[in-house]
Amino acid sequence: MARFRLIPREESFYSEFAKLADELRNGARLLEEMLAPDAPIWDKADEIKEAEHKCDFLTHEIIQRLNRTFVTPLDREDIHALARSLDDVMDAIDASATVVSLYRIDKVRYGARELTRIITASTHKVHAAMHALQHRKGVAELTVEINRLENEADRAHQAAVRRLFEEERDPISIMKWKEVLDFLEEATDRCEDVANVLEGVVVKHA
Repeated sequence: MARFRLIPREESFYSEFAKLADELRNGARLLEEMLAPDAPIWDKADEIKEAEHKCDFLTHEIIQRLNRTFVTPLDREDIHALARSLDDVMDAIDASATVVSLYRIDKVRYGARELTRIITASTHKVHAAMHALQHRKGVAELTVEINRLENEADRAHQAAVRRLFEEERDPISIMKWKEVLDFLEEATDRCEDVANVLEGVVVKHA
């Protein structure tokens, strides 16, 4: 005999999380395209800003739905934390692109492309984790990989900053590039925050 819930759970949160993760992958792809040539494509910052606005809208929708929903598929605090942490990833990607455009960075330095590669890899793992979360399978393995990528980004960031201070003599250029590199590394930190929220969810539902 078919089984029915007396009060159905609102499962559409999963599709909204997946949409957020789609925008993160899109933003990371655009950031890679921005920094691929020797001279950054400043206009890509506008496209990334559009993706950031979409993330803001989706996050707002999740929070509004959370306030209207009686029975949720995850704990309310976890849904809220997950939505905010996903949005924070996009904010860091957007900040990276914004400073490159704002400061009119005219040449890509050592380490920037490596960090954007790691950001892209991290957002792909986050995207996979959102789908794994819905099916309650494979989340833990993906969070481990996201944490590994964050450690890789730490090493890439340190190497890039060290080389920046060794090679660059213009203090203004050092200031600009240090900020760019910091925002790039922060994007992977924010992906790790997503992984930390997911790890908490896995422990609760183990």
